[in-house]
Amino acid sequence: MNNKIRVVVTGVGAVSAVGHDVPTIWQNVLEGRPNVRPITSFDASALSTRFASLPLDYDPAEFVGKRIARRYGRYVSYAMAVARQAMEDSGLDPASMEPTRAGVILGSAIGGINAVLDGYDILRQKGARRISPFTVPAMLIDSAPGMIAIDYGFRGKNFGVVGACASGNYGVGEAYHAILDDKADVMICGGAEVGFHEFTVSAFDRTGALSRRNDAPNKASRPFERDRDGFVLAEGTAILVLERLEHALARNAKIYGEILGYSATADAYHITAPREDSLGAIESIRQALDDAGLRPEDISYINAHGTSTRLNDAAETRAIKAVFGDYAYDVPISSTKSVTGHMLGAAGAIEAIFSLLAIRDSVIPPTINYENQDPDCDLDYVPNKARPQVVKTVMSNSFGFGGHNSTLILGGYQDER
Repeated sequence: MNNKIRVVVTGVGAVSAVGHDVPTIWQNVLEGRPNVRPITSFDASALSTRFASLPLDYDPAEFVGKRIARRYGRYVSYAMAVARQAMEDSGLDPASMEPTRAGVILGSAIGGINAVLDGYDILRQKGARRISPFTVPAMLIDSAPGMIAIDYGFRGKNFGVVGACASGNYGVGEAYHAILDDKADVMICGGAEVGFHEFTVSAFDRTGALSRRNDAPNKASRPFERDRDGFVLAEGTAILVLERLEHALARNAKIYGEILGYSATADAYHITAPREDSLGAIESIRQALDDAGLRPEDISYINAHGTSTRLNDAAETRAIKAVFGDYAYDVPISSTKSVTGHMLGAAGAIEAIFSLLAIRDSVIPPTINYENQDPDCDLDYVPNKARPQVVKTVMSNSFGFGGHNSTLILGGYQDER
């Protein structure tokens, strides 16, 4: 280890279509149980994709109150509710903390877009005077970290980050840097994406990036598999509590693991397609390894971005081969999106949690729905069944529209006192 400040994870929380808490979600991921359903909230018959992975029976109002849920909408309410999960899990007492040394950074791709769309409907149907005065705070991405800070009285760094499907990684990585730079002792971080709406589904449908496997929705997400045809749109929120190691040890905190490295790069190539040479992803992986002071051979498992699109999965495979060389064929790789669907700006955050749990439980989650090998994706993707294996260090990739690339390196906590 070098002498840099060490940053550990002491609390986690999450909500997704496959569970409303981390233990339930993790169990379903390991057992390969997705929850993808036909869309019934609007008439989707004109769309090429008519299904999604949604936490339909979750109500954040049970945790944040009906007034907050009504005023600030689902995006902010989910973030607040899941932050409470993570804080409770951490055992932190906000009253005993220095408020200027604690902050909140969250990632999201589309934030409170539902508030915008619903507000526009009200404008057209009832006029400008009927628009809620809470529409603006409900739609802003930074309102979620702002409301969480109000909840706990945290007066340190506080903002939202946007990097499309890399936003969750950015949320964790920038919080990691806040502690690493000695600007904070505690950071709540992660990603929230709760933007399901007829408009957003229709817009994603027009990109051609969604799977069209309407006859078998639970088999639609099949990362790296020969017959993959796009990702499964999903909602969810995932929050981690990061702490400076000394702060966590002083209160005898439970420690899930350690953030070892982080990177963020750009393709500078195309707004939706990855580079054909995978250069941005290659640089992201190399920079994160360098930040962690590790070699490719030190990585026990790769939690892939693995969206189940034709271009992304092949590009990520090329990047792994370029950096890992022959070891690319030995290191286990899996995409948990095969179970959760693609939670967009929350994906990187929940996958960071999965990475830590893989270390804790000595198990590698599977890539389900893997039936036929694609010649362009010929690595070990841990097909269909979880694999018991000692996991010491995990690399977690997130790549997004706009050419955004981010990699986190996470490790098991080693007490070197």
